[in-house]
Amino acid sequence: MSENARVLPEKAPPRGRFPHIRRAGDFLYVSGTSSRLPDGSLVGAEADALGNTKLDIRAQTRAVIENIRDILAVEDAGLEDVVEMTAFLVNMNDFRGYNETWAEFFDFDGPARTTVAVHQLPHPHMVIEIKAVAFKPRAP
Repeated sequence: MSENARVLPEKAPPRGRFPHIRRAGDFLYVSGTSSRLPDGSLVGAEADALGNTKLDIRAQTRAVIENIRDILAVEDAGLEDVVEMTAFLVNMNDFRGYNETWAEFFDFDGPARTTVAVHQLPHPHMVIEIKAVAFKPRAP
């Protein structure tokens, strides 16, 4: 892997052959990120012995944005450097909780944003995935 593409050992491993983050000049591209933890569990997802689930859009959104923040940090960047984010929601009925949690991190000076509904994500307990683009010139 080149120095411009990085997989972070402290984060959940990608579910394919792609990096967590890739630098292209002064831009940083963060691959689609979920609330998945390194052990494979998901923040904001619980299942009981009968398979009944409790999926928390607020907890998952918060964990996703925090994961993106942590990934950006390896390039000395932060959420303030993000210029665009695209969020994928499994259920648009979750939009309110997602939007309220988003506002804990960003206001009108934050990144441009697109939110789309998708049929499903790579795990049945994932209700949100977000990808990001940041602008952070390399240190001289």
